[in-house]
Amino acid sequence: MSSPRSDLLRDRPFALLLTARTLSMLALAFAPVALAFGVLDLPGASATTLSTVLAAESIALVLFTLVGGVVADRYPREQVLRAAEWANAVLHIVIGALLLSGHAPVWGLVTLTFLAGTAGALVWPAMTGIVPQVVPAHSLQDGNALIGIGGNTARVAGLVAGGIVVVAIGGGWALIAAGVIFAVAGLCVGRLRLTRPPQDDVPGPGMLRELRVGWSEFRSRTWLWVCVLQFSAFVMVWQAAHLVLGPVVAKTALGGPGAWSTILTVESCGLILGGLVAMRWRPAYPVRAVVLLSFLGAPPYLLLGLHAPLVAIAVASFFLGFAFEMLSIFWQTTMQREIPAESLSRVSSYDALGSLALGPLGIILAGPAADAVGAQRVLLVCAAVMLVASVSSLSVPSIRSLRARPDVQSLPPAPDSPADLGPAITLPQ
Repeated sequence: MSSPRSDLLRDRPFALLLTARTLSMLALAFAPVALAFGVLDLPGASATTLSTVLAAESIALVLFTLVGGVVADRYPREQVLRAAEWANAVLHIVIGALLLSGHAPVWGLVTLTFLAGTAGALVWPAMTGIVPQVVPAHSLQDGNALIGIGGNTARVAGLVAGGIVVVAIGGGWALIAAGVIFAVAGLCVGRLRLTRPPQDDVPGPGMLRELRVGWSEFRSRTWLWVCVLQFSAFVMVWQAAHLVLGPVVAKTALGGPGAWSTILTVESCGLILGGLVAMRWRPAYPVRAVVLLSFLGAPPYLLLGLHAPLVAIAVASFFLGFAFEMLSIFWQTTMQREIPAESLSRVSSYDALGSLALGPLGIILAGPAADAVGAQRVLLVCAAVMLVASVSSLSVPSIRSLRARPDVQSLPPAPDSPADLGPAITLPQ
């Protein structure tokens, strides 16, 4: 008898979704090291320069995430994902070409990363909403875990290859390679066709009305918005530490891009193990587990701030990856089970908006703060904020008490369910 996971892997729509997501993660893995050190290698660049470039992408994500949620609930999600993949392909190739020219104006990089953030704002809501369209209800956690494992395995390969390319010939070529991979992912998405439910032949509600419905679903669940507040603070300092301060410390104290690539690669190995464990562990209180796992976010940045050796930082980063992949899977699965399917992408967009809202502030402040008082001291503050945010969230009763819905029994899917349409159905970040 075949297992539910092997059945998923043989299902054509899920295989397309998994392939596209894996390719996207491979492309994205090239970007952090390539862009960070590509910018820092520009004439006259500083930590503030890097903050400015990265903040543009984060600001775009915040500005357009709600729009992405409405778009993903209104239009076929596979088409939304395909458009985002191809936009990322073009933008990464252009950024790489600019860095290779050696004359990349900061305003040009800011514009391009802002556009990349706009494309990214479409991805998360669409991806969260499309998984339940492809995966049977009783296999949601397995489906999320398999997608995570595929993506994180690609992430490890991409970080290793990206680090080698950056050290050998610079970040520009790594970004161009990422663009090509995004284009292939877009082709995979283009082959996915999902059956949409019948639509009434009347105009749908306006965007503001749709946003109000999504907001009502979001704010009615205390466990949801409290965790989003926690991760708003969490992401603010994580983006500062992971995108700006970490590379700065790696360049000045750990030996450069090779060291930072090592840290990111080890972290990604933890992500893979976290995905494997999440396929087995079904916590009875999933949101409580999410918050408890978030405590493992602080140690890597605490160690970076304390001038710890590379090995210690890498070990802490492994456990960060291990914890964050599990909490991400538990969180997505809980949302997919608790939120009505017709508003899932909009609620997910509020989740993403709230979580990312303070990210630009963290990135903008990180560079000047590092230039003023030193990156290590700022990293210690980042670690402290993470711990305080996790403790505060855990004190809320509904977070500790929300029980997991029991899995739907493994019955054969109904004839019109997505899982049964595999051969007839002529997939992302």
